[in-house]
This record gives sequence, structure tokens and C-alpha cells, in this order.
Amino acid sequence: MKIGLIDLDRSKFPNVPLMKISSYHKSLGDSVEFYDPLFSGEMDIVYIAKVFTWTLDFDYEIRSKKIVKGGIGFGIENENKLPIEIESMFPDYELYGTNNAYGFLTRGCPRGCSFCNVSQHQGYVATKVSNLKDFWSNQKEIVLLDPNILACKDWKQLFQQLIDSRAYIDFTQGIDIRMMTMEKVELLNKMRIKMIHFAWDNYDEMTYNKLKEYRPMFKIKGRQLRVYVLVNYNTTFEQDLDRIYRLRELDYDPYVMVFDKKKMGKQYAKLQRWVNNKIVWRTVDRFEDYNRKTI
Repeated sequence: MKIGLIDLDRSKFPNVPLMKISSYHKSLGDSVEFYDPLFSGEMDIVYIAKVFTWTLDFDYEIRSKKIVKGGIGFGIENENKLPIEIESMFPDYELYGTNNAYGFLTRGCPRGCSFCNVSQHQGYVATKVSNLKDFWSNQKEIVLLDPNILACKDWKQLFQQLIDSRAYIDFTQGIDIRMMTMEKVELLNKMRIKMIHFAWDNYDEMTYNKLKEYRPMFKIKGRQLRVYVLVNYNTTFEQDLDRIYRLRELDYDPYVMVFDKKKMGKQYAKLQRWVNNKIVWRTVDRFEDYNRKTI
């Protein structure tokens, strides 16, 4: 059969389900390619995937006997989860030409935050769903997509697998600092860390106090300790700026995440450019100074 794939998001991360679909169909002897409306002929099946709800649909005609849409971007009720025989496949990294390993060791999160659909989509319990070998084959870098690995009861076993890999680890979706312990810090310090992402989503002191308590214990440079700061959701601009300044004082690297880009306005656009452009962030200490320069 001729199989076509469409990655609607086209983000910096390869789409893991599409890589597993590719592996599955190649194991059956099918031909697999990214679908091109100009050059691809008629396909037997075209799989369309998207993660983000705001990603636009495919506007071109799709010549295929069957079209399958999947991913949380199509809505929880339409996410169309992979069957077990595909979910268990090793990803086809050649599809994207990447030298890194991408995957989930755990799924689910107990937090149930109102701005996030992970708990609804993956469950309110963080559960181990794979071992590292299920998506890693000695690549130098491992990119983890887990939503809350510290909430999983098997975190120690999984951390040891990451330590033993000797690969560089990128925790992309956030480590829950509120669930940190000294034992967890000690194991994190044994890994070869490329980047750890935390999150300070709400204007609360508990998160700040935990970030402050554990910062001296990390044997990792501040540039490798990034903190997502959710703005334009349930906080004022002054509260957002206060979190960013306090993170600088603690030697974390903040990263602004705008909740509603359609309503963020010029001030939030400037705030995002100032913080997220790390060349600017490291040369201009105060937003007020950056703001004056960009009026």
C-alpha cells in the first residue's frame, strides 16, 4: 500500500505518532512518504496529525482511499488514539532525519490545571508507559515529552535508565518543582542534562519557594534550568514581570508562554521578545529599559 503522512503542526519536534505509524507500515512492506498534494499520487491511506488546537487544517485536496485524523489538536473526543500494535512500534527517526530520540516514559498528570488538557487527555495519574529502550537506540540526545514524570511512582527506575544511557537529556515539558525531593535532585545531578524545564504558571509562593529551596542543590548552570512563565491567563502584567525578575535573581532562565496570543497586546509581545530572545535577555536587565528602546 501507499501511505501518506501529514504533520499539520510542523513544529520543532517530530511527531511521535507519525514516526510510529511509519515504522508499522514499513514493517508490512508498505511505502511511506509525507503527502504532497502536487507530487504524491493517489494513496491508500493518509494519516493527518496535529497536537495544537490552533493549527490550521490541510487546505488542499487529498487523493486517498482513506483518511485518518488523530491527535489532541482535533479535540479530546476526536483524538483517535493509536492501536496497540502501532503504539508499541519503535519510532522511524529517518522520517524526519533526526539524530535525537523522542518519546514518553510516562503519561498523565495529577494537577488538572484549567489551562491544560493533559489530565483530561492522558489521565489524572502519572503512569509509566514505556522503558527508554522502547524509543532510544544509543542516540546522543534524548528529548522527553513527559508531562509530569516526578508524579509517577516509577520515577526512580526511569531516572536510573536515563543516567545509565549517558546521553544528553532534555526535559521539554516541565519538571514539577513542587514534587521535588533531595533524592530526586541527586539523581538529576547524575544525568548529562541538556535542559530541564520547570513551570511557574500561577502567581503563587509555593512554586517560588520550591524553586528557591532547590536551586543551590542543582549542579547545573542557570541557562540549563529554564522556567516556563504562563502570562495573559489569570495574572496581571505586574505579577508576570515580578515572577520574571525573581527568576533572574535565583539564576533560572525564564521563558514566557502567552496563553491567548490574540489578546496579548503590544506589552506582552514586547515582554515575550525581551525574555525569550536570550541575547537581549542577557544584555538588558530590566524590562523598563527594553521597553523604552522599543517604543
